[in-house]
Order: sequence, then C-alpha cells, then structure tokens
Amino acid sequence: MMLKDELRYDLVNRCVQCGYCLPVCPTYMTMERETQSPRGRINLVKMVAEGRITNLEIIKEPIDLCVACRACEVACPTGVEYGKILDAAKLALEKRKVYTSSTKLIRNILFKKVFPKQKVMVTLSNLVWFYQKMGLQKLAHTTNALKILPNHLGEFEEVIPRITSPSNRGKNKEYQKIKSPTLKVAFFQGCVMEAIYERINHYTLELLNLANVDVVIPEKQTCCGALHAHSGEHDHAVELAKQNIEAFENLEVDYIVNNAGGCGAALKEYDQLLANDSEYAERAKEFVNKVKDISEILVKGEPIVFKKGINEVVTYQRSCHMTNVQKVKDEPLLLIQSIPGLKLAEMQRPNMCCGSGGIYNMIHYKESMKILDLKMDTVKETHATTIITTNPGCLIQMQKGIIDQGLKGRVRSVHLVELLAEAAGIK
Repeated sequence: MMLKDELRYDLVNRCVQCGYCLPVCPTYMTMERETQSPRGRINLVKMVAEGRITNLEIIKEPIDLCVACRACEVACPTGVEYGKILDAAKLALEKRKVYTSSTKLIRNILFKKVFPKQKVMVTLSNLVWFYQKMGLQKLAHTTNALKILPNHLGEFEEVIPRITSPSNRGKNKEYQKIKSPTLKVAFFQGCVMEAIYERINHYTLELLNLANVDVVIPEKQTCCGALHAHSGEHDHAVELAKQNIEAFENLEVDYIVNNAGGCGAALKEYDQLLANDSEYAERAKEFVNKVKDISEILVKGEPIVFKKGINEVVTYQRSCHMTNVQKVKDEPLLLIQSIPGLKLAEMQRPNMCCGSGGIYNMIHYKESMKILDLKMDTVKETHATTIITTNPGCLIQMQKGIIDQGLKGRVRSVHLVELLAEAAGIK
C-alpha cells in the first residue's frame, strides 16, 4: 500500500483549512500552536502524503498529543472525518516504529493478556481491593511510596474507587428476570467497568430491571478494543471486534447496551473497522445498529419511580465520545432533569473535553492537566456540588480535578447511573 493510501489522502484532501475546528480543540486552546490543532495536524499529514515532508517522524508529536475528542468533526462544515485520519496516521507511525524488547513485551502483555481477559482484569481488581482493605493504601501514602510509580500513576491512585470485595462481586449479578419485558437487551460490561466500577454495572442492571427491561450477559464478550485502536494496534482491535460480534449476534435481543461513552463509541464504529472484511462487514453493521447507551434504553423503558429527591446543584460533564461519536445528547439530560429536587447548572463550554482521552492523562500528563484546569474553571463557576458524567475516564479525570482544586469533601463526581440509583433507592 502506498503511503498516500495509508494516510487516507482521500479524506485529508477534503479539509478546506477554514479553521472552524480551532475554537473547539482542547489542545489548541492550551498549547496555542497551529500544529496542535485539527487543521494543523491534517495539513501535516497531507504534506507527508504528497511527499513534501519525507520524514514521517515530524508528524509524530502532533498526532500523539491529540486527545481524540473529535469535537472538530462536529464543528467542521465540510464533514471531514478527522477520526479516520487520526487513526490512519497512528497506524502508519506504529508500523514504522521500532520498540525495544522490553517495550514490546509490555505492550503485548497489556493489549493481549490483560485488557481482553476479564479474569485477569478482575484478578487485578481483587488485588487493589486487598491493597485498600488491608491498610496498604494508608501505608503507601505515609511513606510516599507512590512517587516511584511511572507515568504519574501515583497521582491517580487516590481517585480509584472503593473496589467491590471478591465475595460480593458475584452477588451483584443476581438480578430478577422479567416475565413480560418492555425490551430485552444484552449488556456489554466493559473491561474497566467490570473490574474497577463493578458497582456501576450492578446499578445498571438494577435500573434496567426497574425500567422493565430484561437483560442477558454474554459470557464470551471481551474488551471493546478502543485502547488498541487508538494506540495503533489495529489488528488486535479487529480481533476483539470480531469476538464481540460473535458473542452478541445470535442473541434474540432488541439492543446491545453499554454504560461507558468510550466503549460505546468503539462498538458503534465496528462497521468502519471491518468495512473491508467480506466475512464480517455486514455482521458488523447489524451489530452497530443495536448498540445503545444505557441512557437511551432507560428513556425507552418504563419510567423509573424515584424514592427520594436529591436536593443538589449539579453540572453535567459530557463524554466526548458519547456526544461526538455516538451522537447521544438528549437522553442523559432528560434523565438528569427527571430526578426530583435536582437543579442542573450548565457550565460554559459544556461539550469541551476534560482531557482524559482513554489513557491520554497518564501518557501525556502535563498536557492533560492543562485541559483539566480549563474544565475545572468552568465547573467552579456553576457552584455545583455534584459533577455528573457517563464515562469511566471522565469520572476519574473529574475526581482528579476535584482533588487538585481543593474541592474534596465539597464536590463529588458520579456516573449518571450512580445518581439515578441513589434517587431510586438502589443499594
């Protein structure tokens, strides 16, 4: 394949360099450089494709520092498919990158042996539970042991939620079957959601039950492949997509529901990922047509009867991938506004990225924190005591912002499902 084809020159050439993308790009806002904007990145990719830049490494930093929020796609008047251009550039760079033996081994373990293996993820989660339960967390803080962790992992240790104990983890899957359901859905658990936010998965199942929605959970499902695709691991992403399609396609369900904005966006683009696969292309389209966010299903189901009011001022931090890729905008707001006692105070630039970007906040910590600071400035202006979001990465990032801004104890960050469960009296 020619480099011009690899870099999707057919898509790159659609950009008219108008600049409508600049005001919505978080990295352009914080770095104030043309090369750190969608327009600048597209122009660099175009020059490489045309042979005017011969060193592919020149585009590496601008491509790596893109948070991939895809707000530019929504703002673009000519419909440039920036996400496809970005992924093509990452894949081209990845093909030419030479890793050390140790880095190859780490990437292979993470992408093949950890994220796709639910048992491994749950085992790691159980170890975190042990660390929290046995006082090791307190010891780590008093001895400053967390400072030795790489990629600022120690900075995020405090925002890891309390992990469900191994003994209670299985109990949360015991939900009541419905005889005459309004809808029947299959639940995509998500590797991170099931390992770290298992409580939110439990609340999801209970809320679906209250909405008279019957649920099945396919055992052979795996990681959505989002992290793989965004890291240039295209072949691994394809393998995971195929496995998930096989796990869900023969179930007699109305929809495939998920509760993580990033996972849902990846699932929604399986048809693009497998467009050239003669065996899976049509199957992927059928799969994608059934994928829905939990908010969409709860709006379609029977109205949830709330048992208590939540007398708080809240603000809603939208998940970029849910808003810009899945195009789910109204349903979360409808659910938020249905909770009695709650007052919604929208922040300025509510659609602006928080800087999480999957694992962007760990790999590009400094750049991510600059974006988060801008976001937290708008949060504080609302005087909200609760920040609602719909994605685990956003949830962690907003909790980090709360701590960094000295708001811990006065402001909390919750998943929409958690707030709905609280109002519904779900334990």
